[in-house]
This record gives sequence, structure tokens and C-alpha cells, in this order.
Amino acid sequence: MTQDRPLLGILLMLGFCTLAPLGDALAKLAGAALPVAMILVTRFIAQAVFLWPLVLMTGRPWRLRGRLLRLTIWRTLLHIVGIGMMFTGLQYLPLADAIAIAFVMPFIMLLLGKVVLNEEVGPRRLIACTVGFIGTLLVIQPSFAAVGAPALVPLGVAVGFSLFMLITRQIAKDTDPVALQAVSGTMATLVLAPVLILGTVMGLPALSITMPDMGQSVLLLLIGLVGTLAHLLMTWSLRFAPSATLAPMQYLEIPIATVIGWALFHDLPNGLSAVGICITIGSGLYVVFREQAIHRRPASPAPPPPAPPAAE
Repeated sequence: MTQDRPLLGILLMLGFCTLAPLGDALAKLAGAALPVAMILVTRFIAQAVFLWPLVLMTGRPWRLRGRLLRLTIWRTLLHIVGIGMMFTGLQYLPLADAIAIAFVMPFIMLLLGKVVLNEEVGPRRLIACTVGFIGTLLVIQPSFAAVGAPALVPLGVAVGFSLFMLITRQIAKDTDPVALQAVSGTMATLVLAPVLILGTVMGLPALSITMPDMGQSVLLLLIGLVGTLAHLLMTWSLRFAPSATLAPMQYLEIPIATVIGWALFHDLPNGLSAVGICITIGSGLYVVFREQAIHRRPASPAPPPPAPPAAE
């Protein structure tokens, strides 16, 4: 068993929170010249190429059958849809706004846990979800006024990744996380490559293969490398620190995305978006800490057995 090293776990999660929005920023740069579908397939090819040597060298179990295989296929399709919608939304929205809107995901996961898994969700967390949705609407409103319907795309990202995480919960105990990512990268490549080939034959610009120049090739390689490394850092962080310690840190993605967006694109959230981001972060942190408090609560003692009937 891996010994708990909270500081190392926190540093690894901080690395994830830095690399994840950086990968999104690189995809936003690449999307200005390359079709999103091509960026997407390159992202998953890199994931498979980088991870399979690690899986094979360490002898990690990777073969999936029956229920695990079916759920992994669904998980991969949701991963494709989630990342594809995120890369699409980034072509229209500032980086921080897109990521902040997608952070409605914890609220959706909480509601899915209640509806699908019959998990107990109290009124205070439901109220926090409602407040978080209101904060998200404040972020969406200026973007919707500026670009219209594409401002809603990150909401689709949140729904897709919520279902993705729901399935991941179901298979996490029965799969190795690194091997799962390698298998998923291969599956996604096998799904997307024929789509790109067909799109090229049919002359569909959004689904066509475009020959990148040297700079674009480097950018595509970086997108795959950064995305894969980010998920590895998140996986490794959970080996050294409990999820209760790391969950609140994920909200650092939003201010880090703000800094990266300002540095690369000179984008900053306007006043209404900034208020919405603060509300979303506050509501999300409340949900995280409330769940931690509930999990720490001692179980109610079992009721005493009924007294035997008195002798006649």
C-alpha cells in the first residue's frame, strides 16, 4: 500500500490544475488554424502512444471483458464528446469563462448521484447546487450576449463529463487507472480516425485532415503530451493524498485559467462573469466540504434488540 504523503499529493494536484487549463489554451490556439476533430484525434493518439509503454513495462493489467469492457466503451465515447465540445467552446469563449461554466459538473454529479445511484443528498447541498447554477448563469450571460448559442457548449461539457465520472466510479475499483487511460486512448483513436477519413473524402472542413506546418505539429504534440501528463498527475496525486484533501484544490483551475487566458489571449472575465465565477467556486467548495463532513460523521449506533417478552 502506498504511504500517505499529503504534501506530494497536493503538489501533484497543483500540477494537474496548471496543466489542464494550459492544455485547453493550447487547443484554443490550435483551433484557430486546424479542425477540432483533428486536434481531438491527435490528443487521443498521443495518450495511447505515451501510456502504452508505461503499461507494458510495469505489467499493469489492461484486458477488459464483459461489463468492464462495455462501460469502458461508453466512458470513451463520453470522453470524446466532452473534450470535443470543450475544444469547440474554446473557439468562441474566453478560457476562464469556458472552464468556469464547465465547473457546474460537480453539481450535476451530485444530482446524478441522487437520481441514478440513490445517494442521499440533503437540502443544504441541493440549495448549494441551485446557487452554483445561478453563478454559472451569470458567467454564461455576457458570453451568450456576445456569441449566442456556443456559450452553452461548456454546459454540454459538464453533462458529458458528469456521466463520464459516473461510469468511472463504477469501474475504478476493478481497473488500473493508467491502463484504463491507455485502452481508452486506443479506443478513441479507432473511433475518430474513420470519422476523419470519411470527413476528408466528403469534403467536410470540420472533419477533414489538414496537413499542419512545423509550428502546428509541435502544438499538436504539446496538446497530447500536456493532456496525458495532466491526467497522470491527477491519478498519482490520489495515491499520496486522500480525495477529501485534493477535491477543493481543483477549483484552482479557474484562477490559473484566468492568468493563462490573460497571458496568451489578453482575455479577462468582465464584472458579471467574475461575480458568477466567485459564486460558482463558493458553492462548489461548500458542496465539497459538506460531503467531507458527512463522510466523517460517525455512523448511527444500531438500535438495541427488542426485550424478550415477560414470562407469563
